Amino acid sequence: MDEKPWLQHYDKGVPPSLAPYPNKPLYALLEESAAKFPDRPCTVFKGRVLTYKEVNDQCDRMAAALAAQGVKPGARVGIFMPNTPQFVIAYFGILKAGGVVVATNPLYSPREIVHQLKDSGVELMLVMSNFYQRVKEVQAQTQLKKLIVTNIKEQLPPVLGLLFGLLKEKKDGHHVTLAAGDVWMKDLLAQHTAAQRPKLALTGDDVALLQYSGGTTGLSKGAIATHSCLVANTLQIRSWLLDMREGQEVTLMAIPMFHVYGMVAGMAFALSCGASLVMIPNPRDLKDVLESINKYRPTIFPGVPTLYNAINNHPDVKAGKYDLRSIRACISGSAPLLLETKNTFERVTGGKLFEGYGLSEAPTATHCNPFLGKNKEGSIGMPLPDVDCRIVSLEDGVTRMSVGEIGEMVIRGPQVFKGYWNMEAETNNALRPDPDGGGPWLYTGDIARMDEDGYFYIVDRKKELIKAGGFQVWPREIEEVLATHPKVQEVGVAGIPDAYRGETVKAWVVLRPGETATEDEIRAWCSDKLAKFKIPTQIEFRSELPKTTVGKVLRRELVREHKEKAAAA
Repeated sequence: MDEKPWLQHYDKGVPPSLAPYPNKPLYALLEESAAKFPDRPCTVFKGRVLTYKEVNDQCDRMAAALAAQGVKPGARVGIFMPNTPQFVIAYFGILKAGGVVVATNPLYSPREIVHQLKDSGVELMLVMSNFYQRVKEVQAQTQLKKLIVTNIKEQLPPVLGLLFGLLKEKKDGHHVTLAAGDVWMKDLLAQHTAAQRPKLALTGDDVALLQYSGGTTGLSKGAIATHSCLVANTLQIRSWLLDMREGQEVTLMAIPMFHVYGMVAGMAFALSCGASLVMIPNPRDLKDVLESINKYRPTIFPGVPTLYNAINNHPDVKAGKYDLRSIRACISGSAPLLLETKNTFERVTGGKLFEGYGLSEAPTATHCNPFLGKNKEGSIGMPLPDVDCRIVSLEDGVTRMSVGEIGEMVIRGPQVFKGYWNMEAETNNALRPDPDGGGPWLYTGDIARMDEDGYFYIVDRKKELIKAGGFQVWPREIEEVLATHPKVQEVGVAGIPDAYRGETVKAWVVLRPGETATEDEIRAWCSDKLAKFKIPTQIEFRSELPKTTVGKVLRRELVREHKEKAAAA
């Protein structure tokens, strides 16, 4: 069997390897773009533009301020913000001070915030003012000593900032009075110069990021990424997206930057090639998304299927009120991309939408469909340059499966993380040595198969396998069938307890606006497409499904809600 059949199907111009990778910190990519394109817009937020020179200068000032606040190399520093220029300044300011970024999802519950802060040992956190009270309420349960606070209006154009202060600041919870010891970010930036930034000899081997993942089933784990991991993946993505024009691209940043996908495939990639970042703080605000596309003419748009689908179905898009044809390339991640979503979006924009795959433990991308070559329906594409990938037996975790056979997907490459923070057993389970003596393999927990061309297909999550009456059932397979029903807008499938079968299949269905359907109608749709044991025995119609911030359906949350209802009945 060809060890790497995918190399024969790379787009012409994509190298099989980018080695040797530069041994430098991630912020060097920002500094290089600032040197090449000092006057080019770096961040664009509600009409206010910061140039590359200005952003790099503010990151240096931030590093000086953090060092003055006691941040030493290796210290974990938190960020609790949506997509704004302040996020970029905080992120690279932390790295330039030698700190380790711990970016927290602003939608986290108090329990999740406390766990992440305690586990990482964050003592200093940069917070958007509307989240200030939420963090203060849990501060006593953590080691957190000080908050650096910023108001969203600090990066708005003057007139918009004035209107925001008059009409929205208090109403939306942005106006806060700081407790003793906490400080305003704008004051710290004003008090320090770029020249005061600490002079550190950081290399690619220094830790840059603790990215927490896997929190939907319990306590999240902090994946440790070095600067080299992030630099390597940024360069891999750059090599994959052919015809990227340095200093000319515009990236729409609607995917959250506190998520590793937005952080690397969005922010780091854009900054590495001198692209302008058009900031969208709330991707659910479709009016802001569409108006920003219409006004700022983005060429690159990383996103998730739910966002692309929402754009496809927006009445103003269907009516032709927005010009979306500036978009050239979109990598879709975090959830399966349906062919209908892809085809419709490409027709509306004229751009290319192609599915990729990644995870926090390889921040962020490992696979992608080609930019120019064949995109195979249902496939996550091929491994990026220098990524090796195998399908191994679900029984022993070692035996290599043949083409077309299902097993666990394992990967290794320069972007693979170094382990979980303070979790040796979890690290040893995820990173396992090669029986042949090579570098460790990352066991992804994803069940997959590879075809003869080296394209990979995710079957499902290993932990979400349904065992219905002794049969193995993969939720994703059923979801893909139900999603093709003309009345179905969204669907989630999972296993629920069943006295007879042990587990049985349940589907949670969101219908398209104005449509009605019965359980029998949905089951009939499956009758000639699925084996009988795979057809859902229960179907629940809902107005919406619980999702992560990047649009992935939370199957386990659906199961939890089902069990609660069953217990209360």
